[in-house]
Amino acid sequence: MTFTADPAEGKRVFDLDRAHVFHSWSAQGPLNPFTPAAAEGCYVWDYDGNRYLDFSSQLVNVNIGHQHPKVVKAIQEQAAILSTIAPQHANVKRGEAAKLIADLAPAGMNKVFFTNGGADAAENAIRMARIHTHKHKVLSFYRSYHGNTGSAIAATGDQRRWPNEYSTQHVHFFGPYLYRSVFWSKSAEEESTRALEHLEQVILLEGPGTIGCILIESVVGTGGILVPPPGYLAGVRALCDKYGIILILDEVMAGFARTGKWFAFNNFDVEPDLIIFAKGSNSGYVPVGGVVISDEIAATFDTKVFPGGLTYSGHPLAAASIVASITAMKEEGIVENAAAIGEDVIGPGLLELQERHPVIGDVRGLGVFWAIELVSDRKTKAPLAEYPGTSPAMGEIIT
Repeated sequence: MTFTADPAEGKRVFDLDRAHVFHSWSAQGPLNPFTPAAAEGCYVWDYDGNRYLDFSSQLVNVNIGHQHPKVVKAIQEQAAILSTIAPQHANVKRGEAAKLIADLAPAGMNKVFFTNGGADAAENAIRMARIHTHKHKVLSFYRSYHGNTGSAIAATGDQRRWPNEYSTQHVHFFGPYLYRSVFWSKSAEEESTRALEHLEQVILLEGPGTIGCILIESVVGTGGILVPPPGYLAGVRALCDKYGIILILDEVMAGFARTGKWFAFNNFDVEPDLIIFAKGSNSGYVPVGGVVISDEIAATFDTKVFPGGLTYSGHPLAAASIVASITAMKEEGIVENAAAIGEDVIGPGLLELQERHPVIGDVRGLGVFWAIELVSDRKTKAPLAEYPGTSPAMGEIIT
């Protein structure tokens, strides 16, 4: 790409940010934000002309790479025709995007509700499950992340709040994590069996008649890339069927090629009732997310009003970017490439690093979705930094 360094402009960008921008997840005073000027593929440039490898794909979302020409072109062309339209109207790109996503989902999941990101996708999936089952409790893992919303509708001051006052009734349980098993497991098979036994006890003690859904990440992301052992997700599906509970799988971070499959749950023998997605569906070129809905749950709202909506649901620019991104992924073999990279390069490479460096206690992942777990003592598995904080030793490694 053509890019001209401009340090003076970089200083202006930095000063504007510090003077007027309030950052998320941060104490504002000590912030020293990186100021990217341009990006292409897997690289980002700053205003001094330095090139950096975007090793985390930003927030694990730029699956197709920066500035992919087909996606950029699709957004530009759509902006020239119809840049925005209210969600109650049909728009061609929203319809095309919905069909492409539904075609990737298991049979019997033919409807898609679009949101602005992953957090509101989770909110609306929970809402659908609660209304469909007439049960309000939500069960989810410890060591999980599903978004930073939940209070907005409770603070709303009109009738739209009435069917949505669900800010309580969330229950957490332990998911499988063999390296630090709370079940004293010695094998993946034991971990799966014991974690499922634990989950069933939680269901029974909470009351199956009160639980609307179980919401879990197909592969836990920010909690440490926790790949479920064989049989676990299928076992969760069986428990949901046994007790009449909706299974929601969170594919926001792990979906759209990240694990070497279109959806991470495709690596396992399981089919959910609801799928939530965002990040990789269009690599974040325009904010978007959504819920893929089973035909059974969708039918609940054939005559019942769904009490939810978003001004930018199915935004034409976002939808156009999804269509272009999925199409390019298919044409360019990106899903298959992610699987091959994981199997042939990342996995073996990280295991080799583990052999050389005692600080690496565990290596785990799929596709291009991997973690190394850092420890101060391999024998005791003492973490290099206690959850959920950091340590001077961690600071020496990660700067």
